[in-house]
Amino acid sequence: MQMNSFLNYAEKSLDYGVMGILVLMSVVTLWLFIERMMFYKSVRIDDYDHRDNLEMDLTDNLGVLSAIGANAPYVGLLGTVLGIMITFYTMGDVGAVDAKKIMVGLALALKATAMGLVVAMPAIVAYTIVLRKVERILTKYDVAQDTKMS
Repeated sequence: MQMNSFLNYAEKSLDYGVMGILVLMSVVTLWLFIERMMFYKSVRIDDYDHRDNLEMDLTDNLGVLSAIGANAPYVGLLGTVLGIMITFYTMGDVGAVDAKKIMVGLALALKATAMGLVVAMPAIVAYTIVLRKVERILTKYDVAQDTKMS
């Protein structure tokens, strides 16, 4: 009886824990993307005396976007592995092979990997868009500096 409550707790923790982390990662990704795009619209390259200062301001928090895009699939994979372990443990504990329970358990476990990919793909797209925007602003700065020198 005590092991069943542990398994129920493990299943709930898996769902709420892994999915919660993935939802948090997607919210942070969206927030950073919007914040960076708003900053890029308001940045004035004339306010910067040195290219490196501009580049530091432009690339602020881009590492977080990259880290989310790179690690979200691993968070999902962790959820899948834990879900499969719980499914196999439950099968072994019951001692009977019920195909329906196995399939349902595995499908729920794979949900975590799918969510990890759903979080990672937009994060990588956002990171790529933001990097391109940084390159464009830095090029405009370089052109403006060359024009001043002429």
